[in-house]
Amino acid sequence: MNSPSLAPSQLEQLKKLTTVVADTGDFERMQAFQPQDATTNPSLILKAAQQSNYQALVNSVKSTHPGMSATDLVDYILVAFGLEILKIVPGRVSTEVDARLSFDSKATVAKAKHLIALYESHGVDRQRILIKLAGTWEGIVAAKELEAQGIHCNMTLLFSLIQAAACGAANAKLISPFVGRITDWYKAKLAASWSDANNGGANDPGVTSVKRIFHYYKHFGIPTEIMGASFRNTSQILELAGCDLLTISPELLADLSASTATVSKKLDAANAQSALSAENIVPLKLDESNFRLQLNNDAMATEKLAEGIRNFCIDTEKLEVLLAK
Repeated sequence: MNSPSLAPSQLEQLKKLTTVVADTGDFERMQAFQPQDATTNPSLILKAAQQSNYQALVNSVKSTHPGMSATDLVDYILVAFGLEILKIVPGRVSTEVDARLSFDSKATVAKAKHLIALYESHGVDRQRILIKLAGTWEGIVAAKELEAQGIHCNMTLLFSLIQAAACGAANAKLISPFVGRITDWYKAKLAASWSDANNGGANDPGVTSVKRIFHYYKHFGIPTEIMGASFRNTSQILELAGCDLLTISPELLADLSASTATVSKKLDAANAQSALSAENIVPLKLDESNFRLQLNNDAMATEKLAEGIRNFCIDTEKLEVLLAK
């Protein structure tokens, strides 16, 4: 019988450099990886809610609130999954506000307060909840108001430095810059010109985007936490070792658990100033008109933000149809 390997897995090594977060609504699967936090979104909850092992949870919510509209039931489903996740993770769970409110600050604030109230009605401290908001101007305005009231926000669908800088100025607790979706865009754009050798690894456009945000935050003393998200492979994850947090799917967590290759720290706040100088990055002007102009002039960020909101809206509506049955 072979003795077990004493070498630590890549996941174990990564946890010493970065806070590891599980990116799933499937709370049964996340237990094996012992993440600190967990994130959900409408697409992940829809996927989980369709699985047979979660039907009892879904039916319990529906039977507890007879006659409630499917739209209102969605909030209770999101919180029900969040409550189960909080039994597993020692830290926080991120719960997303309806993406259809992405351009309405007032409605976003009201929805966020409702979600927090639902958690608090179950005895959960609001410090363990991050309310996920889209990185639109309206979402950022809502985050500023919510943070001032002690409701912490996770700014998602974030594809650009201007979004990140504005979130920092709003005192958002955390941002989730997307890696894989940025890479997807450039891969499609370059088509046959794309090369994994030239455009992957440290040169991966999704990776370099998060590095730029990391260096900007650390150099200018912005305390907002950075959580890399939306990974397509373990290479993207390992290139961001040292980031504040990384939220990772169960599939990629399993890949990291299965490897004992060496993980080294790639992001270091000590390198922030030299990195920014090399790219000639200066403090950004963060009023609304400049935000909208900078975002508009970044075709990738504009397209991916719109696509992300659109797809979350579609999956929220699918979840409503599921609950209405």
